[in-house]
Amino acid sequence: MAHIDLGFDERQHPGIRGLTRFRPETAGPLNALAETLLRAPHPTLGPGERELIAAYVSGLNDCGFCRASHSATAAAQLPAGRSLVEQVRADLDAAPVGEKLRALLRIAAAVQRGGREVTAELVDAARAAGTTDLELHDTVLIAAAFCMYNRYVDGLAAFTPEDPRAYEMGARHLVEHGYAAG
Repeated sequence: MAHIDLGFDERQHPGIRGLTRFRPETAGPLNALAETLLRAPHPTLGPGERELIAAYVSGLNDCGFCRASHSATAAAQLPAGRSLVEQVRADLDAAPVGEKLRALLRIAAAVQRGGREVTAELVDAARAAGTTDLELHDTVLIAAAFCMYNRYVDGLAAFTPEDPRAYEMGARHLVEHGYAAG
C-alpha cells in the first residue's frame, strides 16, 4: 500500500489514478500533459507509437504500474499488439520495428539514463533513419515526462495490480476516453 493514506481503497484506484485522486489539483495538469503527449493529433507518430515510448521508458525505470498500463494501451493501438510491445521491451535491436522508431526508442532510453546521454551520434542516427525535429522533440519530452510519472508512482508506492486484465480494461478506457477523463 502507498506510503501515504490516500483516504480510499487503493485497489479501486490503483497507480497514478489513486495519487491524482488524492491530489486533484495536480491531476488536471498531469493528465493534460499525458493527453497532449500521447493522444493529441500528431503528423507522424501515432498514439500507439507514443504509448510504446512511454511503456519502454517505464520498463527501463522498472515502474510496474506504468509499464503494464502503457504496454496495454500501446498494444491496444498497434496492429501487432501485445507481441510487438513485448518484443520491443525484451530486445529492441531484434524487435520488428522500423529503423526510425528504433532510433527514437534508443533516444528515449538515453533520456531515461539522463538528459545528457542523448548524444549527437544518437540524434544523427535518428535523422539518418528519417526522424524529424518534431519527432525528436516529442520523444525526448515523452521519455522525460515518464521518468517523472514513474518516480511519482513508485516514490509513493502506489498500488500496482498484478492481474493483466486490470490494465487491459484501463487501456480500453484510455483509448476511448483519453487521459483528461481521469
